[in-house]
Amino acid sequence: MVLEKLGTLLQQFSKIRVAKSGALLHAFLIKVGSDSDVFLCNHVINMYAKCNYLRDAHQMFDGMANKNLVSWSALISGYEQTGKASMALNIFTQMHLQPNEYVYASIISACASLLALPQGKQVHTHSLKSGYNGISFVYNSLMSMYMKCGCTDHALLIFSKVSKPNSVSYNILITGLGENLQLEKALELFRLLNQQGLLPDRFSYVAVIGICTMKEDLSTGQGLHCQTIKLGLDRAAFVGNVILSMYSKCGSVGDVENTFISIKEKDVITCNTYIAACSYFGEHDKGLMIYRDMDEVYGLNPDDFTVASALSACSELSSIRYGAQIHGHFIRSMVELDVGVFNAIMNMYSKCGSIKYANRVFHGMPKRNLVSWNTIITALGCHGLGRIAIQAFDQMNANGVRPDSVTFTGLLAACSHAGLVDEGKTYFDSMEEIYGNPPKIEHLSCLIDLLGRASRLEEAEAYASMFPFGNDPVIWGNLLSSCRLHGNLVVGERVAMKLLELQPTTSSPFVLLSTLYASDGRWDGVAMAWKMLRCSGLKKEPGYSLVVVNDFPVKFTVGNSSHSRIEDILEALRSINLEAKRFSP
Repeated sequence: MVLEKLGTLLQQFSKIRVAKSGALLHAFLIKVGSDSDVFLCNHVINMYAKCNYLRDAHQMFDGMANKNLVSWSALISGYEQTGKASMALNIFTQMHLQPNEYVYASIISACASLLALPQGKQVHTHSLKSGYNGISFVYNSLMSMYMKCGCTDHALLIFSKVSKPNSVSYNILITGLGENLQLEKALELFRLLNQQGLLPDRFSYVAVIGICTMKEDLSTGQGLHCQTIKLGLDRAAFVGNVILSMYSKCGSVGDVENTFISIKEKDVITCNTYIAACSYFGEHDKGLMIYRDMDEVYGLNPDDFTVASALSACSELSSIRYGAQIHGHFIRSMVELDVGVFNAIMNMYSKCGSIKYANRVFHGMPKRNLVSWNTIITALGCHGLGRIAIQAFDQMNANGVRPDSVTFTGLLAACSHAGLVDEGKTYFDSMEEIYGNPPKIEHLSCLIDLLGRASRLEEAEAYASMFPFGNDPVIWGNLLSSCRLHGNLVVGERVAMKLLELQPTTSSPFVLLSTLYASDGRWDGVAMAWKMLRCSGLKKEPGYSLVVVNDFPVKFTVGNSSHSRIEDILEALRSINLEAKRFSP
């Protein structure tokens, strides 16, 4: 009776994850000499494993003179559930007892985490011979493992042989098919789930809504959203976050905002998803407002992803004041920052025009990764410090950090902004030969810009024609801009004709060609360029201005009257116009 009560107590400590109290009880068992009882030892192993004290659990396991199946199962499941799948697999290979359904489920999940398909198939065969393949959490684990390894046919075959699949089985398949980009099959299974009389739960909706990621999936996602509203599932963060992400990926900005408001139990993921959606839609000011409200309104502590997203929004809005406040907050709180947050701070200062502070953050970082080096090289280049950017690149190589495609984009842009033509050409020509990075379209674009700025237009034209991906409107548009800058009508006409063959999607080529003709007094050419623009059906993109109002940047777009205070704005403009007329001669 006493042993049972002690076992129950250890089990309670496991459930509520109280390792300290569990350890005290373990010490008591040692003191009274009950630490050799297999029943209690298994509870101790389970308690330590559930509390993520795997070393203590393993030590207890190794010290047991007599181990039974529960002992092995507790340790294997402990390692698997705490993300140490390879260790779980290693212990399983040492087990000489016949596994039960719990061991099979744990070890199959471990194989899934490691994407260890050959070992997973061996365990599957073993479970078939042992007769455990008909138990729900064994076949569910098998289906999940095959889905994660990309073997959807194997998973569906297992499902077809199950006499009474439960909702968990359907959820696993729906999620797996979504991850393997088989949307129609996933939706078909969701309909089958309803037809079989099984009520979809929150996991079912998370699985099926999570696979609606394209604009053409919007109507399907909206229909599923309506179902969650009827069931009252949409207000909880677990389901609401997926709906929020779905609308963001499908490009429905209005639905994103409405969904965010409707989620009553917001968590950090809710705010992160909304801030990321605001950035995607260019509504960076709204994202910053949510970041500000996380602590004050929702009582949530931002994580590294939140901070990086907020700093990115500051970068896009050139809001150094708010970005510096975020940085200052972390300096005062003496929080140990992730390297990704450091990179975001550095990028923010650079984009807000303060290369001095960006450089200071870079040199103050306790450790740097490839993104750190790429960020500082790009920042130095954007500020016209090409020579220093090259020095940073050399230092990066000296530190054993191998450059990637992004590194060379930043380096070539740095050479372009600083007028380092020969150095830029050398880096471009050596990309594949020395560094194993074949040039891509973005590198060619930088090189064309570099040569174009230096008036080496024929050379730039030759490079653009040399590569198979050179038939890009952006590259030829860049070259046409250089022709206009240097007044080279001969190369400009050739480039313009090539560009128009590529059917550009913006009005820029027509405007550039018109300006080029005008600089040479070719008014017939000017008229022709504008006529071609009218016939193309393209329109110039409206300009916009950013104005800081109450510490937050607000965007004003030409011709846009959807602002919430449009009447006040128009009244202010009328007042300004009246004042201007008073002072006009």
